[in-house]
Amino acid sequence: MRVLVLGRSGQLATALAERAEANPAVSLTCLGRPDIDLAQAASLADVIAAHRPHLVVNAAAYTAVDRAEAEPDAAFAINARGAGAAATAAAHLGLPFIHVSTDYVYSGAKPEPYVETDATAPLGVYGRSKLAGEAAVRAAHPSPLILRTSWVFSPFGANFLRTMLRLGAERAEIAVVDDQHGNPTSALDLADAILRIAPGLATGGTYHLCNEGSTTWCGFARHIFATSSALGGPGPAVRAITTADYPTAARRPANSRLSTEAFAERFGFRLGPWQDATDAAVRRLLRG
Repeated sequence: MRVLVLGRSGQLATALAERAEANPAVSLTCLGRPDIDLAQAASLADVIAAHRPHLVVNAAAYTAVDRAEAEPDAAFAINARGAGAAATAAAHLGLPFIHVSTDYVYSGAKPEPYVETDATAPLGVYGRSKLAGEAAVRAAHPSPLILRTSWVFSPFGANFLRTMLRLGAERAEIAVVDDQHGNPTSALDLADAILRIAPGLATGGTYHLCNEGSTTWCGFARHIFATSSALGGPGPAVRAITTADYPTAARRPANSRLSTEAFAERFGFRLGPWQDATDAAVRRLLRG
């Protein structure tokens, strides 16, 4: 199966490329700048057609949540207009299309985990651009599969886990927000799931896909360092603070936990606990 991934250097694209190497049934190509640019919609159809894929996965995104507040045009160009253009190109070629979205499409006001039918109300530019991207994808493609995920981490790229380990090697104590709740999710587990459902994918829909279980950023950090310390790595103290103690340019949802019941019912499996995925990433980083 030939899979074309839009995006090359991000966490999910990197994870998909790694997982595909071990899967003889998949031939996967990742495209990024300068070969393809979601902000340059006119070139997408020709580039996609030239690779003759059986499936297109849009893993490209503008993910700088705080910088997006000052760069809304850039965020919408990639996350909304670019996503729609990619879906249009896939639709014209008759190809299934998987688009990756985010928990930040929700406001965080709901006390329980969000389900796919809950009202969306993003708090910042990044979330609004991703929500607009979902709408553009649905308008462009007859049956896209949209996967909303959350708090993505991996042994590569820029993410919370790697930042914590870097700071932990420099400081005796780290202050981390403890009143935002979500589902830490391994990019490698996401990649495994996408490659598992890709063969024979004919119909789409919108689903939540993240590792099982939830925590706060502080709880996530404490688990990272408990694992790290047990392996001889950094183990600083983690001090709980509030969102108000750590102001950022973009507002984050206080609760962006996602229910994965609908995904499990349709596809017949779930991702494992976030703790297990975190342990595997920390081990890999510390042991090289």
